[in-house]
Amino acid sequence: MSGLYIHIPFCKQACYYCDFHFSTNQTQKDAMVKAIIQELKLQTSYLDKPHLETIYFGGGTPSLLTYPQLTEIFDTIYSYYSVSSDAEITLEANPDDLDTKTLTNLSQLPINRLSIGIQSFYEHHLHYMHRAHTASEGEHCVKQAQDKGFQNLTIDLIYGIPHPDHSVWLNDLSKAIALNITHISAYCLTIEPQTVFGKWVQQKKINPVDEEFSALQFEMMIQYLETAGFEQYEISNFAKEGMYARHNSSYWLQKYYLGIGPSAHSYNGASRQFNVANNAAYIQAINHQTIPYTIETLSISEQINDYLLTTLRTRWGCNVELLQQKWQYDLYKHSGLLLEEYLKKGLLQREGSILKLTKAGKLLADEITAELFLIE
Repeated sequence: MSGLYIHIPFCKQACYYCDFHFSTNQTQKDAMVKAIIQELKLQTSYLDKPHLETIYFGGGTPSLLTYPQLTEIFDTIYSYYSVSSDAEITLEANPDDLDTKTLTNLSQLPINRLSIGIQSFYEHHLHYMHRAHTASEGEHCVKQAQDKGFQNLTIDLIYGIPHPDHSVWLNDLSKAIALNITHISAYCLTIEPQTVFGKWVQQKKINPVDEEFSALQFEMMIQYLETAGFEQYEISNFAKEGMYARHNSSYWLQKYYLGIGPSAHSYNGASRQFNVANNAAYIQAINHQTIPYTIETLSISEQINDYLLTTLRTRWGCNVELLQQKWQYDLYKHSGLLLEEYLKKGLLQREGSILKLTKAGKLLADEITAELFLIE
């Protein structure tokens, strides 16, 4: 069973924190849809068993596509790939796109899950991040989507946004729970060099993210959502029982997936494939029946490090026996003293052959994982 990711590289406007590949120029949207359809046809042999259990439209802003455009893409997927009858099919959407007509159209497509980019329910924070929607649109679109039958909803929230106290963050969490959301993806505000925020930090117009402030909000979120019946099944993802994101979970469980569209990534266990992150170059290449990608063949150590990086972030943890069986890698032999130190400090816990991060360890997830990496 595999996953399919489709990257829609268009946005109405640029959020000041975003470093994903997108364009605010939508004049190539029709040409892009045609190219995506063509790449779907060209890529049918990438997955050994192209039976899809998840399909994910990401971006960018996939909710900018029209009903006919989405219909064309779905017709191609179902014509050229085998799709599970209970496949999870997600579309990322911005609140300002989800009016009654759009939601009605989406409900008539195979889409059964919406991922809504709320980010915050606080007007000032939305303005600060240069989001296109208002706080009221954020709340209203969730209720409208539920009224249209979309019960499998997830929203994105961002914490660590500068504020004198934690009241806004607690209010964001409270509103998400009150809206009966069953899945929340929460990310710390990160300032990347090539973003507007990144340039402003260099120019000293704004301060870097306050790591202590963000860490406190991360801890508050874990406690708050746990009390509300959510499970933190991955560092940034929380879900009610039975509502895990199957597509995202497949990444962390190292299932194979095919990425379609400019900047999309694909993974087949032995290598990663990266499409060019340029709309014009992508369209031109596809029009010439060529897929514009680079490929990275993964060494054994890179495969091991990938496994450590993805599994330690999750509730399922890292299976040291699997490391031994699949790659003949003895984690205790190579990093035994370090592991014992983390166990004594309460950063890791051991359950048979499984190693998991504790709540305290989750705050240091990147640091812990990097220390355990196998260096060639």
